[in-house]
Amino acid sequence: MISFQYNKTSLQNLEKQLKVRVRALPTIKNKESALRMEVKHSKEEVDKLEQYLEEQIKDYDTMATLWNEFDPTLVTVKDVELDIKKIAGVRVPILKNIDFEVRTFSLFNAPKWYTDGIFLLQELAENGITREFSILKLRLLEHARKKTTQKVNLFEKVQIPGYQDAILKIKRFMEDEENLSKSSQKIMRSHLERQQSEEERV
Repeated sequence: MISFQYNKTSLQNLEKQLKVRVRALPTIKNKESALRMEVKHSKEEVDKLEQYLEEQIKDYDTMATLWNEFDPTLVTVKDVELDIKKIAGVRVPILKNIDFEVRTFSLFNAPKWYTDGIFLLQELAENGITREFSILKLRLLEHARKKTTQKVNLFEKVQIPGYQDAILKIKRFMEDEENLSKSSQKIMRSHLERQQSEEERV
């Protein structure tokens, strides 16, 4: 609900507020459509990563008996390097690099496929972490898109029509007041003129 008073100051203030919103609306709409596109791309990215991860896990399932011999503590994630990127005005974390730590093991005592196993495990971990970052990016963009859509709706459906309506009400009131003032002045003038002519006759 827009609060206002039936005077010139209030009218000027409302006109200023309306101008700000009308000017800002195209920018907010552009931001919303850019975010909508980014959300779409991010969803596709997450879907691709999930599909790839599922395929990888299925491939590893075929070697289940071999994995029983493998020591998973050989590979650990030492560090995850991040960067911050602005996408359609939203700051999102971007995965730059994953640093793995591989514990030393005896090449003589371990099965031949151990080095392949380490590589596969690193690849699986990297894809899993990349997927998590993509989901986080998607959530942040989705949240920003929802907020921007709400702002567009607020401006378009509530505030702009509200200000326009309030301005119209003040203008009509002021016009009515002016007309009333003019007609009362007319009445006063004709009354004075009548009085004068009566006095002149006397």
